[in-house]
Amino acid sequence: MQHTSDFCSFTQLFTEYRERFVRFANSYVRDMPVAEDIVIDALVYYWENRRKLKTDENIPGYVLTAIKHKCLNYLQHLQVRKEYSGMAHEYAEWEYNLSISTLEAFDPYELFTKEIQEIIDKTLGELPAQTRKIFILSRYENKSNKGIADLLGMTTKGVEYHITKALNQLRKNLSDYISVLAFFL
Repeated sequence: MQHTSDFCSFTQLFTEYRERFVRFANSYVRDMPVAEDIVIDALVYYWENRRKLKTDENIPGYVLTAIKHKCLNYLQHLQVRKEYSGMAHEYAEWEYNLSISTLEAFDPYELFTKEIQEIIDKTLGELPAQTRKIFILSRYENKSNKGIADLLGMTTKGVEYHITKALNQLRKNLSDYISVLAFFL
């Protein structure tokens, strides 16, 4: 018989206080469906714990206290989500700023400079001494083909042959970089 009496008391509590409880919860959470869920959760909490309560317990006060705690938990959860969202936003902003500054500092011409220079130096080191010397006089010292020919006592055609030989070897050794360089240039 106790069960029927408990159920009747619960039904009376629900009917008499539900609307007031929902208004109370909504005044804090400012979301009617959430307020209704909080009230239902608090009433279920009361129902599950009713046998542990003192016989003279103020039941509406007990449920209202449960609603208060559930509202607090909900609002604290929202606050944590907001803080996390703010931190996630700050991190995303930092990441965007880092990307922007990295791209602004990026110089495509410097990207391969060291590697290309190493290949050029290695290729020149592998050329025959005469070809290397002529190429260096032409490209690094800006001497004309005629000036190189006069300096080395050879024909202009001979100088052109050595320069062409060096350029062909450089093109071959730098073939992986030529398409990338063409893209940047």
